Amino acid sequence: MNAFDRNLDGPASVHYGDGEFVVLKPGRYVVCAVSGKRVPLETLRYWNAELQEAYAGPEEALARWKELQAA
Repeated sequence: MNAFDRNLDGPASVHYGDGEFVVLKPGRYVVCAVSGKRVPLETLRYWNAELQEAYAGPEEALARWKELQAA
């Protein structure tokens, strides 16, 4: 991202990897797959690379893990 990118206030498109993520389309946040909360990219710490999902925090990540274990 740089000063010439447009629409920085919207959601970002992100590819989640193991231990890192890559911003494909610039934006300020991603949406938590469990809670629907906006997660600013600078605070994003929890995601699932296999499912390509972001989580707002450890509670949401644990909830998704439990959901997947029950299936």
